[in-house]
Amino acid sequence: MICTRRHALWIGGCAVATIAGSRITPAQPVATVEMRGSSRGERIWYDPIGLAVPSGTTVRFINRDPGNSHTATAYHPANYDRRRRIPAEADPWDSDFLLPDEYFEITLTAPGVYDYYCLPHEMAAMVGRIVVGDPGDVGWEGSSSDKNDLSEEVLAALPLVQKILSEGTIRKEDES
Repeated sequence: MICTRRHALWIGGCAVATIAGSRITPAQPVATVEMRGSSRGERIWYDPIGLAVPSGTTVRFINRDPGNSHTATAYHPANYDRRRRIPAEADPWDSDFLLPDEYFEITLTAPGVYDYYCLPHEMAAMVGRIVVGDPGDVGWEGSSSDKNDLSEEVLAALPLVQKILSEGTIRKEDES
């Protein structure tokens, strides 16, 4: 076979498209949850406290509180023998202590409700909720009805799933 200029350009174009195509991947969504605190440290919170994201979103927890270290810890038996408040198919996470401006990332793929807390500040109701997907998704798992593991203050601080689904992002009105 004789290789004409047209053939060479076509073969070269296919090679470039193949190489470029193997490097191009769809952008994975990233959502940020900040760990916040008042200047004197008397109030601490996640911002946002409630968040709705599609499956496959990477959530970046970043400590923006200059006066405290914080964690983002999933309610799960693997984490300090807590009761599970994330989907059964989800991997539990614990960011360990994050100093100011440090961050931790987790990709959430299982549809359902994920509740998490700050290990040293849970009793101050530093908790949050992420809703992945929506109740119509295959494998959806709603929030736990087990309330024996949480204080009334913590339960009251968690935003309602329906509110998160309708608004997308929930912030603490008095701290933001």
